[in-house]
Amino acid sequence: MKILVCISHVPDTTSKINFSDDNTKFDTNGVQFVINPNDEFGLTRAMWFKEKQGAHVTVVNVGGAETEPTMRKALAIGADAAIRVNTTPTDGFSVAKQLAHVIKDGGYDLVIAGRESIDYNGGMVPGMIAGLTNANFINNCIGLEVDGTSAKAVREIDGGKETVSTSLPLVIGGQKGLVAESDLRIPNMRGIMMARKKPLTVVEPIDTDAKTTSVSFEKPALKGAVTLVSPDNLDELISLLHNEAKVI
Repeated sequence: MKILVCISHVPDTTSKINFSDDNTKFDTNGVQFVINPNDEFGLTRAMWFKEKQGAHVTVVNVGGAETEPTMRKALAIGADAAIRVNTTPTDGFSVAKQLAHVIKDGGYDLVIAGRESIDYNGGMVPGMIAGLTNANFINNCIGLEVDGTSAKAVREIDGGKETVSTSLPLVIGGQKGLVAESDLRIPNMRGIMMARKKPLTVVEPIDTDAKTTSVSFEKPALKGAVTLVSPDNLDELISLLHNEAKVI
């Protein structure tokens, strides 16, 4: 089985986010980038298929040379090869078009993408990939088993879970729950050394048009001041809730 894992290069959630050019561009200065968390769950599940079923795992990213450390981390975790599409990602449709082109050329049986990236939170790329490649699609996937050309998946729905059966080729939008958080892997020294010898292929992008454009960004409002009340002074707490917060 050939598996392709789509990897987004996203800011660490602990990074301080700023914008430049009159709030029209994301400022990358001083920002630490990591593998998109939803993609990391998918990569870990792909490693399970590699170890249990002998699958060959390739990771792919749409981005510039600055994303290669993230790709090397994925290789150190255990992926066999990496592909970088040499273009700056602009919107979900153009990214999906680039990835679909890679998929069609590679003949992959299973494509694992994160449900969404934690930077733009578009949540559209996995479904678009499936549509562009004429593959089956399961979103919000929190469980996946593959037996030959058949697959059984568990996906999260409002108020519960749903188990579905389908066939390969398949695209999934994975998320937390696809593997346990305790199963996520930290590259060890051997993996880091081996990653240097694994192929990281750079391919040029195909022509595609962006369908959406980010006009501007705005930070959330700053949190208001906090008033601390002694646990022994319930009268003051009640007064503040009634007269200032006006919640009682």
